[in-house]
Amino acid sequence: MKLWVLLTLVLLWEEIQNGLCQQIKRRKEAGENRIKPGNKRVKVRFPKLKEKEAAGKGQSILTQVLDKGRFLRLGDTLTLATKTTMELRCKGTRIEWAYPSNLDTFKDSRLSIKQQDKYSQLILTAPSAADTGEYSCWAILCDGVECEKDMDRVSSTYIYFTDKDELFVPSAIHFEIIYLRPEKPATVPCRVTSPQIKVSLHREVPPEEVPIDGTLFSYNPTKGFIIQQPSPEHKGVFYCKAIGNNTPQISNKYQLLYVEVPSGPPFATIQGSTTVAKGGDNINFTCTVLGEPEQHINFTWTYPGQGQRPVNIQETFRLINRGVGHTTRFSQSVIIIEDTETIDYGKYICRAKNQHGETAVSAKVDSY
Repeated sequence: MKLWVLLTLVLLWEEIQNGLCQQIKRRKEAGENRIKPGNKRVKVRFPKLKEKEAAGKGQSILTQVLDKGRFLRLGDTLTLATKTTMELRCKGTRIEWAYPSNLDTFKDSRLSIKQQDKYSQLILTAPSAADTGEYSCWAILCDGVECEKDMDRVSSTYIYFTDKDELFVPSAIHFEIIYLRPEKPATVPCRVTSPQIKVSLHREVPPEEVPIDGTLFSYNPTKGFIIQQPSPEHKGVFYCKAIGNNTPQISNKYQLLYVEVPSGPPFATIQGSTTVAKGGDNINFTCTVLGEPEQHINFTWTYPGQGQRPVNIQETFRLINRGVGHTTRFSQSVIIIEDTETIDYGKYICRAKNQHGETAVSAKVDSY
């Protein structure tokens, strides 16, 4: 009987020991599982950091320097008062700028640009209403001697310089010609010095206000009135009227001319004063191009005595009205050869070039 009790106690002791071991094993396994979520949290945090860095790349690199060392990161537009010095900064070790053309045209001493170690600085002292326009900067990437614009680091802001006495941005041209073409929008460039100014467009003859429907006619204070689909009925003399603080102002006048000349290489013709000549005669060849009113034509000549005797080349152009408001540019280049010699006989070639291409025409002179 005592032997049986003793055997029972031994078996019970072994069961208790096995149970304790299993509990310890489960605790260790549970402890290992608690560590794994910690590792997962670290992995989640890292991508968020990368996303934040990527988002920063799209931010503007253009800022305005305010008082007491404060900075304003610029957006699409900014409105400032005239006569107060403006300082802009563009982040980067190599920066280029663009600004309203009037500051370039007159080599304005009020404008200064300096490249510092980590940014470029643009300062405009005593700005006026005429300085209203787009200011932009961009970083330059260089690989050896070759440099290019970094398209990922470009910023621009249209800045209004408000002036109660100048509602329209002043222009050196008091009567401007605007050419209308059926294939592209046209702009009447009466820009204002504040986006809050109310502007209307008017025809001079017959006197009337042009309705702005937002479709055919629309207005953008940074550009002017935009005609989406110009037609002959839009030709004439126009002006803009602005109202600020209940005081109206009238803009410059704009002559709108309708143009039907298609875009393309020049259409050139050549005409000689004669086809035969004898020694001592004076001869000339005229190269003529009819084209778009504002498109400059570049003429070049190839002729028999080139580089061996002097010639006289004269270039002129004028605008001609073809009726019903249609205007064409009439460009000419004339080559004159005085006191003809044997070397002057042969083919004369005129090349006329515009932004769309080049055309060559020729004529010939022989001896008697």
